[in-house]
Amino acid sequence: MARRPLIAGNWKMNGLKADGLALAEGIAAKLKAAPPPADLLVCPPATLIDALCRAVAGSGLAVGGQDCHAANSGAHTGDIAAPMLKDLGASHVIVGHSERRTDHRETNAQVQAKATAAHAAGLVAIICIGETEAERDAGRTLAVVGEQFDGSLPAGATADNTVIAYEPVWAIGTGRTPTTPEVVEVHAAIRALAGKRLGAAGADRLRILYGGSMKPSNAKELLALADVDGGLIGGASLKVEDFWAIAQSCP
Repeated sequence: MARRPLIAGNWKMNGLKADGLALAEGIAAKLKAAPPPADLLVCPPATLIDALCRAVAGSGLAVGGQDCHAANSGAHTGDIAAPMLKDLGASHVIVGHSERRTDHRETNAQVQAKATAAHAAGLVAIICIGETEAERDAGRTLAVVGEQFDGSLPAGATADNTVIAYEPVWAIGTGRTPTTPEVVEVHAAIRALAGKRLGAAGADRLRILYGGSMKPSNAKELLALADVDGGLIGGASLKVEDFWAIAQSCP
C-alpha cells in the first residue's frame, strides 16, 4: 500500500518569534507554490505555536508540539497539556523523543501516557523509539526497539492517530547515519510489531519515519527504502532550503 510520506521538522529549543515566523512562512510559501509529494509538519518551541498556526493557516503546512503532559491540567509547573496544544491549532505532538527519554528520564509508561493524552485531545502522536550506541554495539537494537514500541504504544493507537519515528540515538545530530541494511532491518521489524498490535491492514497504513541526521545529501536514498515513510528532521529543518530539499526527495 502506498503511504503518503510525512516530513516533520523538530526545531527543538531554537527560534525567537521573528526567526520562527520567517522560517515557517518560507516553507509555507514554497508549499503553496509547488506542493511536494508529502505532508509537511513543523514542531517549533511551544512559545511559537500560536503565531505559526496563524501565519501558515490555509497553506497546507501543519504545526505540532514537541512534547505534552499526560494530564489535561493541574499542578505541573512548566509543562503543557495536549488540549492546550490543540487549542492553539496544533495537529501533532512528538512524544518520547530520545532527548526527553535521556534528559528527563522518561519511561515507556510515561511516553504511553502522553500519547494517550494526545489521542484524547485529537492530536496525532509521533512516538519516538530508538537505541543508543552502546545498545547497538551490544546487538540489542531490535530488542530495545521492540521494548520501546510495545511499552510506548497506547491501546487506542491507530494508523490515523499515531506515527512512529525510529531515531537511532547515536545518529541524532552527529552526522552519522546507519547503513541502508540497518535502516531497512529496523523499519521492517517495527512494521512487523505494528502488525501484532494494529492488524495487517493497520500496520500497512502506519507511517514510520526515520530520524537521525537526515539531510538533503542523504534524504533521497533514505526515503526510497522499504518501510521508510518520511523523516523526523532536526538541524536541517531550521533552514527553508534544506527542509524543502528533503521534502522534494520523497518518491
